[in-house]
Amino acid sequence: MAYWIRTSPTTLAPTAHVGGAWSESQQHIAPAFGVLVHEVERHLAARREAPLPVVSRLSFDILGPIPLEPLEIEVEVLRPGRSIELVQATARHDGRAAVLLRAWLCAEHDTAGLAGTHLPPVPRADELDAWDGTATWPGGFIASVELRRRELAAGRSHTRVRTHHPLVDDEPASPLAATVGLVDITNGVAVRVDPREVAFPNLDLTIHLLRAPQWSGNERTESGSGGWLGLDTQVSFGPGGLGITQSVLHDDLGPFAISAQTLTVRP
Repeated sequence: MAYWIRTSPTTLAPTAHVGGAWSESQQHIAPAFGVLVHEVERHLAARREAPLPVVSRLSFDILGPIPLEPLEIEVEVLRPGRSIELVQATARHDGRAAVLLRAWLCAEHDTAGLAGTHLPPVPRADELDAWDGTATWPGGFIASVELRRRELAAGRSHTRVRTHHPLVDDEPASPLAATVGLVDITNGVAVRVDPREVAFPNLDLTIHLLRAPQWSGNERTESGSGGWLGLDTQVSFGPGGLGITQSVLHDDLGPFAISAQTLTVRP
């Protein structure tokens, strides 16, 4: 079963796999992020004859909790251009804006000879122990994924995560959209404190990309939705109710993006 089922050209209904971790009657926001990227890419393919630009940054803002009900998604170009564009996607529930995505898109240039990073690698999935996320978190989304993890300290972990479920029923999703549909799990794989004692939901997610994720044939799941997404994660709490979850994102070739989430920490 997929995470989403399309019910109209602009409306998608969540399945049980979208059930939330903070409240099982609400959506886990990770699949919504993935489907927003999917809709941006569909919009691009419909309006551009040239090759699709490279996605440079994805910035999501969560405007409130969302029940397990359909979302209507609208895509618009805020800043058109031949080499740089800013695209916005809005997910609405019952007419109310619930999630906003702003995506910077850039023309691709050959910089292979300049590529390099000091970001360290994370262990492969077969180097990590299986981890049952449902022992810490409820909800259909956590139950839908397979996790391998090594806890390094409170609020610090190396994790690999994958899903065998497609993003949208009967629709192929790009590696980027399918991968983004998992990234919001970072706030739950390196907890500093027991979530039954302290709430620390995120208000947003920002992903800065070096490149799109790539999965070799051996790393793809049967559904073709991606491979073992690697997360090098650390969670920090400040003294006044704020927190940050930071992750370096890895595919089977190495690091490809950096993500950050703003947390509201509530004892």
